[in-house]
Amino acid sequence: MSPVTLDTLPQAVTRYLAAHRLHETAAELANFTPDATVTDDGTTHSGIDAIERWMNRTAAEYSYTIEPLAVHETSDREYTVTQRLEGDFPGGVVDLRFRFTLRDGLIERLVIEG
Repeated sequence: MSPVTLDTLPQAVTRYLAAHRLHETAAELANFTPDATVTDDGTTHSGIDAIERWMNRTAAEYSYTIEPLAVHETSDREYTVTQRLEGDFPGGVVDLRFRFTLRDGLIERLVIEG
């Protein structure tokens, strides 16, 4: 893994991160391939409809702020952004790795893990 900056991430990742910070579901979804998958809390959500349900549920469940801590490029298609979330969820603060895999300029896979 090599460190990069937020400014040098592919556009789909930077657009997703900006929309995610603002909890703008439609803007987040626009960065995914139609057959994308998101894995969060050990559960995989496949396809845009399932991802949208996951986004709406998590946005309604807790209030939180997001601060990027580190950005790494794993390959020309894979990027990891470590972010600190602070909010009203159990524990109140958590650092999560958002692992992105891209295809044709869009997010094909997102894995979120602690």
